[in-house]
Amino acid sequence: MIEQTLFKKYYDRGDLPIAVNFSGAVRKIVWKCEPECLDYHLYLPIFFEGLRETEDPYKFLAVNGCEELLQKGETKILSVLPQLIIPIKKALATKNHDIMCITLKKIQKLVKSGQMIGEALVPYYRQILPVMNMYKNKRLNIGDKIDYAQRKNENLSDLIQETLETLEKNGGEDAYINIKYMIPTYESCMF
Repeated sequence: MIEQTLFKKYYDRGDLPIAVNFSGAVRKIVWKCEPECLDYHLYLPIFFEGLRETEDPYKFLAVNGCEELLQKGETKILSVLPQLIIPIKKALATKNHDIMCITLKKIQKLVKSGQMIGEALVPYYRQILPVMNMYKNKRLNIGDKIDYAQRKNENLSDLIQETLETLEKNGGEDAYINIKYMIPTYESCMF
């Protein structure tokens, strides 16, 4: 059972500047004001907390809203980074396959979204990497069958490996040592 998130509470109250646009064949997000104008200290942690949502429209809004905020945030994200650790840790701690996949993809996007973010994330590895260590080697053995989840990049073990490599590439010189301390079976992608 996943506890109710702040994202759902804020959305139900109408406090989030976001809505779903159903016109056309594809759902889209409509912002009530431009994402660049938002207070990232308030909204980005709420959207990251929303990654734990499993119901629509909350899940759709949280995932896509988080994506757009990371795309357009650039310099604002670095100062908010410490506030994102607890929502990321909670999302990974659910141990729900879908939530973990979404969160790992957002961690990769977060690290690549601006300069110095990868390096600023290194001190928080001890909080976010233990869950990854538990699932790093849980590979799906399907014999000679075809894994159609490859197309969606939903194999948890592969996604964890990609995330660790992204963290190492963008985390500076101390990243590998800290990853290796938390996940002893990790092999560097830089050497």
